[in-house]
Order: sequence, then C-alpha cells, then structure tokens
Amino acid sequence: MRLQIGRDMRNDMFDAKKVKQQIVKWIVEYFKNNASPVTKAVIGISGGKDSSITAALCVEALGKDRVMGVLMPQDEQHDIDMAYGICETLDIPRVEVNIGKPVCELYDAIASAGFTLNPIAIFNTPARIRMTTLYAISGIIGGRVANTSNLSEDWVGYATKFGDGAGDFSPLCDLTVTEVKAVGQALGLAAKFIDKTPLDGLCGKTDEDNLGFTYAVLDRYIREGVCEDINVKKKIDRLHEANLHKLRPMPMFKEDVVGTFHIDF
Repeated sequence: MRLQIGRDMRNDMFDAKKVKQQIVKWIVEYFKNNASPVTKAVIGISGGKDSSITAALCVEALGKDRVMGVLMPQDEQHDIDMAYGICETLDIPRVEVNIGKPVCELYDAIASAGFTLNPIAIFNTPARIRMTTLYAISGIIGGRVANTSNLSEDWVGYATKFGDGAGDFSPLCDLTVTEVKAVGQALGLAAKFIDKTPLDGLCGKTDEDNLGFTYAVLDRYIREGVCEDINVKKKIDRLHEANLHKLRPMPMFKEDVVGTFHIDF
C-alpha cells in the first residue's frame, strides 16, 4: 500500500492556531489515558525546530515540570547552545548525556567482530543510541518518549527506524515542515528556534542538500500532488516507496486458522 499523494489537500489556509490547540488537547488526552498525573514527557532536544516545537507543545499541555529535555551531543556539538536555549526559554528541566564514547565503543566492537562500517551503519547508529538513551531515562523517571518526526521527513524516509523514528507519542507526524513552522509561530517561539537550518550532523550538509530538493517543493507535492520538476517528482516517489517499511507496522506471521498448524514430536 502506498500513502496517497495529495490525500490531505487543504483548500483553506492552514490554521496554525487551531491545529496547535488540537495538538495540545491531544497530548493532554494521551497522557490522561496512558500515564499517571505526574508522568513526564521525555524529549530529545537537538535545538532544531521539531524538538523545540514538540517541547513547547508538551509544556503547554502538561506544564513545564512534566517535560524533561535530554541533550545528547556526539562528542562536540557546535550548535548545542540552541538546545540549551530552548530549554531555558521553556524553563524545563534538562540533562546532558554525551553519546560520543558509547558510539565509538560500539563501532570498535563491530569492527572487532570482522565487519567494516559503512555509511548506513555510521549514520543510523547514533540515532538508535540516542533513542536507547531516551528510553533509559524514561524508564528511570517514569516517562513517555516523544517522537519528534514530521510528515515531510517521514514521507521520504529521512528518519532512522527505531532511532528518531521511534517514540511513545508523536505530535507532529501529520504535519509538513511548512506546517510545523507555522505551529511554532503560533506558539510564540523565537524565529531562531523555528527557522534554524537542519544539518545531518555528519558531513555538515543541510537536509535539503542531501535530499536534492527543498521542503517547500516536497510539502506542496504531499499536500497538493503538484511538482513541476518531473525528475524531482520521480525521486520523491522513489524515496517514498523505498521507505514505506519505516511507516508500516512490523510484518507479523499469523497462524493459518483454516489449516491448523501443529508439529508432531
């Protein structure tokens, strides 16, 4: 099954204030039905728009004392001041866990087992270690881990399966990058937290450089089904098809109820 291009085409202008209120209400309901009155939202804070806006939404829904920001630099992070900045702006408790050493130790262990690391392993492993860190902290304090992915990134597979693509609840998963930014503005966040150019954290390229097209082009294609550049359209479709496994539930074998399966010993 393929997600339908243009399935949510919006004839009216996106109402960021209304959607912001809906997300806040949804977070309140999620925690009401899936947690205790003191359960915290645990959020990996990178300083980028998605984690910043997710944290702000959780603060509005739960209160600042029920939101825990977790900073997870890999050795040195040149823009970590942005991560500290959003935590200070929202006045939420925070903790920093540097994942540089465990990432290197895991790489060394894999190499010792006779494997040569490739870009796929190098790119995805830190994201999965970050998610492991978030769940460890969540387990210690009794929390729920926020997934901070947005629709645009998910659409083309720009997320790590069981890494930044994981979580317990996902406030932004149905919003494009354009819409996420609008919600950030509705929250009253400073432009620096909304418009910060996302980098891949490895080679210093922007997300859009790596993708080969802008989020504006992608967002229009998702919402309206329109993309003037046929080569870009083909690339988006190809990425979407190739990465649907990240969005679908895990395939699960189920016993054939017609012909009962059994083993003779």
